[in-house]
Amino acid sequence: MDFSQNIISLTKRRGFIYPSSEIYGGFAAVYDYGHYGTLLKNNIRDAWWRHMVQLRDDVVGLDSAIFMHPTTWKASGHVDSFDDPQVDCRKCKSRWRADHLLEAFGINADKQPLEFINVELDKIRHEKKLKCPNCGSADLTEAKRFSLMVKSNLGSPTDVLSEDNVVYLRPETCGGIYLEYKNTIDTLRVKLPFGIAQVGKAFRNEIVARQFIFRTREFEQMEMQYFLHPSIMKEKYDEWKEARWKWYLEYGITESDIRWYKHEKLAHYASDAYDIEYNFKTLNGYKEVEGIHARGNWDLSQHGKFSGQELTYTDEKTGEKFIPHIMETSVGLNRLLFMFIDKAYNEEDVKGETRVVLKFDKRLSPVKVAVFPLLKNKPELVAKARAIYESLRPDFMCEFDDSGNIGKRYRRQDEIGTPYCVTVDFDSLEKGGVTVRDRDTMQQVRIGIDGLRSYFKDQFDRK
Repeated sequence: MDFSQNIISLTKRRGFIYPSSEIYGGFAAVYDYGHYGTLLKNNIRDAWWRHMVQLRDDVVGLDSAIFMHPTTWKASGHVDSFDDPQVDCRKCKSRWRADHLLEAFGINADKQPLEFINVELDKIRHEKKLKCPNCGSADLTEAKRFSLMVKSNLGSPTDVLSEDNVVYLRPETCGGIYLEYKNTIDTLRVKLPFGIAQVGKAFRNEIVARQFIFRTREFEQMEMQYFLHPSIMKEKYDEWKEARWKWYLEYGITESDIRWYKHEKLAHYASDAYDIEYNFKTLNGYKEVEGIHARGNWDLSQHGKFSGQELTYTDEKTGEKFIPHIMETSVGLNRLLFMFIDKAYNEEDVKGETRVVLKFDKRLSPVKVAVFPLLKNKPELVAKARAIYESLRPDFMCEFDDSGNIGKRYRRQDEIGTPYCVTVDFDSLEKGGVTVRDRDTMQQVRIGIDGLRSYFKDQFDRK
């Protein structure tokens, strides 16, 4: 079973994900989300927000701007060191990450300096083994710094080339959280420990962006920065690791699907870093979906230093004055969507035919209920089905479908992951009952029309 091509084909065919600017030939590593993709993405976002903010007393929300003062990224170190090592093929003009080339030879060069990377590349080049993965040429450049920051400009277009006028599209959303730490303290009466969560777009000028929507140049992050006294970092770090792990299990990911990856090489400001990795069928292995990091107080210290603002916190009980340390959870919304589709995708043999079905957790499904008239050419059935559809849609995301036979309609709804299909037949007109078909079991039950709303509410309230 070719999961990769089958899943990618399904996401386009059924309106989840489209290549951006496709009528112009596409735009590399940028994707648009169609109707069902948008619904699924919003449901995942809302499930995350519910657990991170709504159900907690110690986390508040934020929606910070994509554009921030340029000094923000100087203070954070992004301008000077947020980059990847780049190698170009002089023959076919392909571009590659040097550390990925070295991985093929068993050399871990992640976050290593350019000097180390070029020494290792020269060793392999001397053995005449270093070749372009695309065309096989050995004519590759040395590794050089490739900034991941996406530049833009605000102000007069005549100043577009002036470095004084350069601004950056944020490469991650946490920067805005650090800049609003002081305002949050001053206006919301929060006390340590507390977190600030937000969902938003981020942008990275990736050297090689591939693997469908796993690595793209424009993406959405869901991040939470938790501010605390350093003495409780270990306690809170363990608590958040457990909370985030349980969230995946809550929404249908199993213990065998995910694992912890511990970072051995840490950023200079970090004391601990773990990733949650999911075993993608589509990508043939474990890939990171979320990072949980103990960042120390480096971020607030840097922004305090560069801005000249006082970013310390005074403990009311002890009088201690200190710069809070930060524990971070950071997850890619696009990667979660990819993960949930990858997990939900099933091909089943039903009476000699293949049924493709997305078995999402029902709460995440883009459409919750589809309503059909048994026959399209019977106005009384269509009218009754329409009335039921209109009665359910205020409470559930519903879809009305009268195109094709019932079997084809079931298959369409299976492929977008709709948990329940309601069919209105002639008995519905006479006795007031409808057939409700379950996506996962394909079992059908008769439910009274007046009881549909409470029936579905009960189903979606269950895990």
